[in-house]
Amino acid sequence: MTSHRLDVLIQGYPGKSLCHGGLGWSTIALIRGRIAGRERAILIDVGAFAVRPEFGRQLQAAGCAPESVTDVVLTHAHWDHAVNYTLFPNADVWIGRVEMDWATGTPVGFNPLPELYVQDLARHKRLHLLEDGERFLDAFEAHLCPGHTPGCLVYRYTGHDVPVVFSGDAAKNRAELLSMATDMTMDAAASRASLDRIWGLWRQAPGTLLIPGHDLTMRLGEDGRPAYVGQRRAGIAAWFSEDLAVMEEFDISAPRF
Repeated sequence: MTSHRLDVLIQGYPGKSLCHGGLGWSTIALIRGRIAGRERAILIDVGAFAVRPEFGRQLQAAGCAPESVTDVVLTHAHWDHAVNYTLFPNADVWIGRVEMDWATGTPVGFNPLPELYVQDLARHKRLHLLEDGERFLDAFEAHLCPGHTPGCLVYRYTGHDVPVVFSGDAAKNRAELLSMATDMTMDAAASRASLDRIWGLWRQAPGTLLIPGHDLTMRLGEDGRPAYVGQRRAGIAAWFSEDLAVMEEFDISAPRF
C-alpha cells in the first residue's frame, strides 16, 4: 500500500478562555494521496472563523489550493470544527448521521452549534452521512463516540505509515485521555465509555498516532502513556501601552510531556 501524506495544518490547544467564552483552537489535519481510486486532498475538521487567515497560509504553504480539496471529514458539528466547510467548493462533506439528526433538531440557543451553517450543511449536495462502524474513502473507519455531542465520530485511518486515530472532541486532550474524565460533555457516562473505545482503537496496532481535537499529536510510549509528538507553540500578544508599536507577549506553549 502506498502511504499517503499527513500534515497537521493547525495544531489544537488544550485550554479554554476564563472570561471570553470558547477559545476554539481546534486541530485541522490534511491527508493527500491516491485514495478511493483518485488523487484526493482530505481535511479532517476545518476550524473556526478566526483561524481562516492562518488556515489559508498553511494551505498555501502545503501547496493545496482550496479548490483542490476533495473531501471535508467532520468529527462533529460544533462551530470551532465545522464552519469553514464553505471554503471548499468542490469537496464532499462527511459527518455522522446521528450528529446531523441531533444538530438539525436542536433549537437556536446559547450553545456551540452554528445554526445557519448546520441548516446549510443539511442541504449540501455532496453531504455523506456516516454510520457507526462504516468504512469510507478506502482507508477510514467511523466510530461513534458520544458524550461531547450525541453523534461525535472518531476516525481510524490506515493509509499512513502507521494507523492514525482522529479523536476530535470525544478526547480533546492528553489530560482527558489520562484522567478518563471530560470537560464540556453532554453525558459524562457516555464520554467515559467513548474514552474506553478510543483507547481500544489506539492500542489496536503498535505505533498508532492519536490526533486529538485540542492538543498535540501523541503516540504511546514504552510505559503505555501518551507521549507528545512535536512541540506546542502558542502565545498571545496584547496592547497595554499607549504605543501601538509596543506589545506585551505571553507565551502559553507550556512544557512537553
